[in-house]
Amino acid sequence: MTGTPEPAAIPDTVDFGYQRVAKADKAERVRAVFDSVASRYDVMNDLMSFGVHRLWKQFLLSQTALKPGQAALDVAGGTGDLSIGLSRQVGPTGRVVLSDINAQMLAHGRDHLLDAGVAGNVEFVQANAEALPFADASFDCVTIGFGLRNVTDKAAALASMYRVLKPGGQLMILEFSKPVVPGLGPVYDRYSFSVLPALGRLVAGDADSYRYLAESIRMFPDQATLAAMMTTAGFGGVRHHNLTGGIVALHRGWHY
Repeated sequence: MTGTPEPAAIPDTVDFGYQRVAKADKAERVRAVFDSVASRYDVMNDLMSFGVHRLWKQFLLSQTALKPGQAALDVAGGTGDLSIGLSRQVGPTGRVVLSDINAQMLAHGRDHLLDAGVAGNVEFVQANAEALPFADASFDCVTIGFGLRNVTDKAAALASMYRVLKPGGQLMILEFSKPVVPGLGPVYDRYSFSVLPALGRLVAGDADSYRYLAESIRMFPDQATLAAMMTTAGFGGVRHHNLTGGIVALHRGWHY
C-alpha cells in the first residue's frame, strides 16, 4: 500500500491524518483545513471524484424513506448537497437542519441552498457532531456525508446522533471506506497520495490539506469496524452498501 505507515496510538492523542495530535487540538486543525478549502470545495469534489460523488449522494437520498412533513438533520453538511435533496423530500411542511462545526463551510452551504431555491424549510446551525444541540428524538433521519472521519471522538458523535433520532429513525453515514475489488486498493492509494495533493495545489492552492484528506481516508475504520461502532452506539439493523467497489460505503442503522 502507498503512503506512510500508520502511527502507533499514544494515550490522549488522536489521528490527524498520519500524525498523532492532542485530542484538544484536532478540531482546530480540521477547522484550518476546511477554512482553507471551503471556497473551492465543490469544484474539488467534482474533480477528485470525476463527478461520481453526486451519484453517491443521490444513492443515499434514494434510501432515506423520508415523507413530506418529517424532519431531517444533515450533520457536517458542508456546502449542502444532501440538504438540498432532504429539503425537497420533506417539502414545505417539513424541517431540515444543516449543521457544521466550520463557520465558513456553513456559510457556503447557506449560499448554495439559497441559489438552489430550497432554503425555505432549512435551518443552519453551527454545531459539533459530538454534542449536537438538539432535543432528544427530534429527527426522523440523520445524515452525515464525508464528515465522520474528521470528527475527533467518533463514538461520541454516533451516540449524539442516536440521541436526536426519533424511535424508528434512521442514521445514514456516507463515507470513504476500504476497496473490496481485488487490485483496486493499490491503484486507489496511488491516486489518493499522488493526484489529490497535486489537484489541491493546482486548483485550491493547498496541497497539504488534500494530503491530509487522503491520509484521513486511509485511517478511517473499514466497513465492518464502522458497523460494529454503530451497533455499540445503540443502532439496530445496521447494514452497509459498498459503492464504486468499496471506495465509498453507505452505512445505515435505526433507532429501535
